[in-house]
Amino acid sequence: MGFVLSWRWLCLMAPFVLSLLTCGESAMMSSDSSKGFDENYVVTWGGYHVVNLNGGSEVKLSMDQSSGAGFSSRYSYDSGFFHMKIKLPNKNSAGIVTAYYLSSTGNNHDEVDFEFLGNKEGKPITLQTNIYMNGQGGREQRLDLWFDPTADFHDYKFLWNPYHLVFWVDETPIRVLKNLTRQGAEFPSQPMKIVASLWNGDSWATDGGLTKTDWSQAPFTAQFQGFDVAGCVASAGNSCASPSHWWNGAQYQALKPNQSTGYENVKKNYITYDYCADRARYPTQPPECVLGE
Repeated sequence: MGFVLSWRWLCLMAPFVLSLLTCGESAMMSSDSSKGFDENYVVTWGGYHVVNLNGGSEVKLSMDQSSGAGFSSRYSYDSGFFHMKIKLPNKNSAGIVTAYYLSSTGNNHDEVDFEFLGNKEGKPITLQTNIYMNGQGGREQRLDLWFDPTADFHDYKFLWNPYHLVFWVDETPIRVLKNLTRQGAEFPSQPMKIVASLWNGDSWATDGGLTKTDWSQAPFTAQFQGFDVAGCVASAGNSCASPSHWWNGAQYQALKPNQSTGYENVKKNYITYDYCADRARYPTQPPECVLGE
């Protein structure tokens, strides 16, 4: 009884504007820390810059002038709940991009991105999200995080189902793309792998490319945890839109009122750029902006 009372007390005291989940849902969507890296992921490049730690429950990517590094999931998925706990490089990281994203293959690919744009020490790191559909990107949003992402691990999440695509930072939704294909908008529909990388983006990442990477600070390192995957593997005969997958269930087809409150708080106080509002770049708004991203 004492445990139940304590859990209920924690639920009541949690700040509702930043709450992603009800207490009953949190166990379902929490990370399984027992999953090792090799079970679901494979190194794709920069192998000498990848180190497995703590029995494979953590991976460290490093980057110097010779190379960065990256890894991806072994399988492609057609829907699911995907997350990665990440701790960003803590030095003067201007020019450095830490990326976590979902991506299909081919020229007309779909892709959804978390991109962390490094900065000079003491200046805020920008989180940029982007969405590619049928090979077309240019759907960037940028925000200032409300914490230091270099000080500790934080959980970055995608919920992708037939109803919407939701980006989260910890327990807070920061971006929502509704599936409005029936109204003429596009929506990611191709099987996608989970990908993470650490690479040099100093041609554009910091101050529009004016601030370059300071290689005297190398090696830069980013750490990753949380290698469990709740997703529907793309294969013949798999019904990845089925409500039998919990992430497609009724409770995950739209944000709940407290989640919507947290999302509105992010849009009001933390978003610094939204392509939908950039009329110089898009005199005619993209369909998803008009219909309501």
